[in-house]
Amino acid sequence: MRLNFSKYNTLRNQMLIGYLLVMVLILSFVASVTFASVSDMLRNNAEKNIQQTAVQANGRLEGVLQQINSLSLQVATNIYVQNLLLGELNGKPASFTEKQNLPAIINTVPIYADGVMSVELFNHNRYRLYPLDNNLLEAEVQPDWIQRTIDAKGDLVWFGIDPADPNALLAIRLVTMVNQNFETGGYLLVRINREVFELRDSVLQGSHGMLLADNDGEIITSSVPGLTPDQAAELMRSRDKTADIGSRRYMVVRTTSEITGWTLLILTPISEITNGISVLRNVIVVSAGVGSLLYVIISLLLSTVIAKPIFKLIRSMRSTRLGVLKQVDNLSSTIEIRELNRTYNEMVDNINNLIRLVYEKEILQSRTELKALQAQINPHFLFNTLEALYRSLLEKNEEELAEFVLAMSELFRYTITNPKNDEWVALREEMDHIERYLRIMKTRLGDRLRWDISLPPFLSEYPIPKLIVQPLVENAITHGVERRIGTGNISVAVTLSENEEYLIISVQDDGRGMDEETLSKIQNALTSGNVPSAKGSGMGIANVERRIQLYYDERDPAVGIEISSREGEGTLVRIQLPYH
Repeated sequence: MRLNFSKYNTLRNQMLIGYLLVMVLILSFVASVTFASVSDMLRNNAEKNIQQTAVQANGRLEGVLQQINSLSLQVATNIYVQNLLLGELNGKPASFTEKQNLPAIINTVPIYADGVMSVELFNHNRYRLYPLDNNLLEAEVQPDWIQRTIDAKGDLVWFGIDPADPNALLAIRLVTMVNQNFETGGYLLVRINREVFELRDSVLQGSHGMLLADNDGEIITSSVPGLTPDQAAELMRSRDKTADIGSRRYMVVRTTSEITGWTLLILTPISEITNGISVLRNVIVVSAGVGSLLYVIISLLLSTVIAKPIFKLIRSMRSTRLGVLKQVDNLSSTIEIRELNRTYNEMVDNINNLIRLVYEKEILQSRTELKALQAQINPHFLFNTLEALYRSLLEKNEEELAEFVLAMSELFRYTITNPKNDEWVALREEMDHIERYLRIMKTRLGDRLRWDISLPPFLSEYPIPKLIVQPLVENAITHGVERRIGTGNISVAVTLSENEEYLIISVQDDGRGMDEETLSKIQNALTSGNVPSAKGSGMGIANVERRIQLYYDERDPAVGIEISSREGEGTLVRIQLPYH
């Protein structure tokens, strides 16, 4: 079954749909802009809050590290430790009794610093003085760590996880001799429990996760649920602000410790950040739904108020279709509907007047066509008469007069017959017509008239408007040859411009020519269209110029007639037409 939707294409439905589309577009635009703005604001605020959390967490970690750094520095600069290591440096090994006094000094670090598991002291030869076992420092740490400690020149260097104990972190400080030009006196090795770097809920609230890694990218501690070592390593290498871990997506904020150079990552689930966005989206959807419902109701009422009077007017118009057009009464108090009724009534009056005028014109046209049919007899009578005269002259051996009569017949036939080809003819036909015209004029002027017609074969079939060359030839005879004493020459030539964009038809005579004043008057009159035709024939040069402008593009200044003449040297008239 085929549905006919055209019956729903009413003004009321169009207005209703138009109102709804406008409302939907406006609400969609406002909702999109509002949602995007608030979303960006929430994200930016969340990122700032997370950044502050990261700063707080990093500050707490650095507080612990700074405490360990200060306490270990106190041990390294302690006078007793300095003298003990100076003796070792000068070749006087410390006695057992001297070593027994070290715990009271060294153990101040684990007592006052959270998470310190042990502190060990080594002499300049890297033998351990405390605890008392003379173990080498190389047995505890890697050789390159010792070199990095020496390069630090007394600063506490944090190396990360202890190779011998995965639950401990190592830091080493070079002990320099204050009274011995800061020569290397020994090493202080500090072991810290990894748990001290785990942030509690006092810093990381909600679903925040933390990831701490040393300078080598090794994970020190992590509190992100479901995070694998490979994912943790990838997080440390990546610089993305978001990461997917398991089925959750996290926002990643990075910060670096100024003391250790370790990297701290705070990971916050995107769902917590966008929780407010979801509420905003629901509010916008509900508001849009309520607004759409109200808008539909208002649109229905408004479209009904507007469309109902129009429907009444349509019914009144339909009642006049089968009979004579009649005016309708005013059906509404609305200004627009009243104006519509008034316009319709005026239209009815105009249509009735037009019907009457068309009826009268039909009668006049019928009479005119009858007269035109009768007038067609006259040209045929003229041609038949000239044909009979031509044959009669041939029978009497009057060949010159016979040729004259034949030329006259062909001239009339070209000029006033063939109504289907009145507008355009081939250049060959126009030049043949000029040839016949010149032969007729030669009968009157005799040897005083000579001419030359030049038409390239490839241009012979090019179409031009009919009878635009003869007025120029007629002017050349009237104002050139007839006013000249002796033989006059007329040249008609058809050429192309150098760029082959224009067709040029030139008519030149060697008559008396014109002075500059006369030429200027003719050119100005030609521009204004007031040049008189030759002998009042009605086909003067101005008429030719106007026809050219009508047939071709008036905006092209190169198209049209150009006249050049000098007194005593003749006149040249050029017609330039587009060649395409």
